[in-house]
Amino acid sequence: MSETPDSAVRTYTEQHSAAFLDDLAEWLRIPSVSAQPEHAGDVRRSAEWLSAKLRETGFPVAEIWETPGAPAVFAEWPSEDPGAPTVLVYGHHDVQPAAREDGWATDPFEPVIRDGRMYGRGAADDKGQVFFHTLGVRAHLAATGRTTPAVTLKLLIEGEEESGSPNFRALAEKHADRLAADAVIVSDTGMWDEDTPTVCTGMRGLAECEIQLYGPAQDIHSGSFGGAVPNPATEIARLVAALHDEDGKVAIPGFYDGVTDLTDTERALFAELPFDEATWFRTAKSQAASGEAGYSTLERVWARPTAEVNGIGGGYQGAGSKTIIPSSALVKISFRLVDGQDPDDVQQAVRAWVESRIPAGIRHTIAFQPATRPCLTPLDHPALQAVARAMGRAFGKKILFTREGGSGPAADLRDVLGAPVLFLGISVPSDGWHAPDEKVELDLLLKGVETTAHLWGELATP
Repeated sequence: MSETPDSAVRTYTEQHSAAFLDDLAEWLRIPSVSAQPEHAGDVRRSAEWLSAKLRETGFPVAEIWETPGAPAVFAEWPSEDPGAPTVLVYGHHDVQPAAREDGWATDPFEPVIRDGRMYGRGAADDKGQVFFHTLGVRAHLAATGRTTPAVTLKLLIEGEEESGSPNFRALAEKHADRLAADAVIVSDTGMWDEDTPTVCTGMRGLAECEIQLYGPAQDIHSGSFGGAVPNPATEIARLVAALHDEDGKVAIPGFYDGVTDLTDTERALFAELPFDEATWFRTAKSQAASGEAGYSTLERVWARPTAEVNGIGGGYQGAGSKTIIPSSALVKISFRLVDGQDPDDVQQAVRAWVESRIPAGIRHTIAFQPATRPCLTPLDHPALQAVARAMGRAFGKKILFTREGGSGPAADLRDVLGAPVLFLGISVPSDGWHAPDEKVELDLLLKGVETTAHLWGELATP
């Protein structure tokens, strides 16, 4: 009896898994740390390695795209089917710094397999999740008898994600015509846990600012002048105290303008996840929940905007006392943004709020870092449902839905290309992204291969 397409994908994946893992280990040996200048040559070597491997896989186009920083890799495999949709896969080939003395059990750039896991920097974030697309497309062709994918498949694998993607938006804009796609797949994400396959539907955006307040031209004696001149440290404290109301909402006028509220369906789907708050507290090293009233913990970190004080300071910080009125004080604040919020509008609202609260005798400056826009794909979007079906075929389980509280360059691709962004990842929280002994679960990695093998046909189906 001939195999079904699903079993054919699984058979092909199993038969080629050893060579696939050998190749992945070879790539992981390249210490492509974009944040460390001494590894600039390694980041380039990583790009060259991937470009060559994609050509070996069968991609007729595989190019290195230069940026003012580290190089990216672009690849394309056109479908022979008339009217086939175009899909762009995003990932990154650079990795976080790592050294044995950080607490690794083995050399972070000499990958090892122990107990069904591959350990090495980049195993999960993000080389492993990029590389499963190579075996996945081959399994797709083998199981379907095709000579080209069911979609026109493009890959854009950047080299600076771990350094904040400083040149990514400009790269995407420069090559927008080459990158044009009907959907974007971000393979730089994860699942809920080893037993709960999930699809992420969105990520929050990010705006960061530093507010400096200045009073006297120098530190002055608090006995001679205290109570008679404004104190920048006191005013910073007042500013921070006014940031939230008694219900935990951000008290900046206009901050919530445009926010897309959670639907009842989304709240119900979040509630289906096996979330244990006590365990979550232990992971967070916290003793209690806090935040905006009326929302669960998951809703707060995934679907609500926030304002967090990241650092505050001013005046004397040494041992003992120094009775002064400090000449300056500062606070660093980050704002996580959700769908419907525009970072430019948020920045304007923050500026206006700060200016309205500065008393006479205090001058201020406020500086914002480059912002990241939020990104959300509706649950009923056909492309999102195609991802869920493909993952369901691979895992043989019901697929649940999550969001992520962090930020990334996904929204740049959505904005530049005008295409929906979908997230496909198989990493789990225990993989230890950015930490010592980063690893990937091999059985989940191969499920990623199977998922992507099914996905191209699912996306090509009307």
